[in-house]
Amino acid sequence: MSRPPFPPFTSVTAAQKARMAEDAWNSRDPARVALAYTPDSRWRNRSEFLTGRAEIEAFLTRKWAKEQDYRLIKEVWAFDGARIAVRFAYEWHDASGQWFRSYGNENWEFDAEGLMAHRHASINDMPIAEADRKFLWPLGRRPDDHPGLSDLGL
Repeated sequence: MSRPPFPPFTSVTAAQKARMAEDAWNSRDPARVALAYTPDSRWRNRSEFLTGRAEIEAFLTRKWAKEQDYRLIKEVWAFDGARIAVRFAYEWHDASGQWFRSYGNENWEFDAEGLMAHRHASINDMPIAEADRKFLWPLGRRPDDHPGLSDLGL
């Protein structure tokens, strides 16, 4: 299985890869998202360490059960060879209705087939009022005309 575009990345292909990841994560489909990673992919997400697609899928299932009405935007920060660094923000609410904006950075490394072999994520959550939300599109893929992080001043 392969997942173009392939490394080494250019500014165009790095942006394509980031948008593809954003679109998949906005689907909130753990099985779909897990297929973008190598079978033995290694993750650090906050304080959790995961290995392999089964652990990734289980993690994402737990994540999206907690983080309701999840909407994400990713933006390339840097790229080199088989690596891409992105910054991101996402909005979600918990079961009590409290909204959050989570900010973070991810470092990605891909194999020759375009699958992500390593993902390191650092994330901080900030409570926000519902009136302060900025990610207002219907659940699913962010529309092409919706502003990105820089456009929103984030």
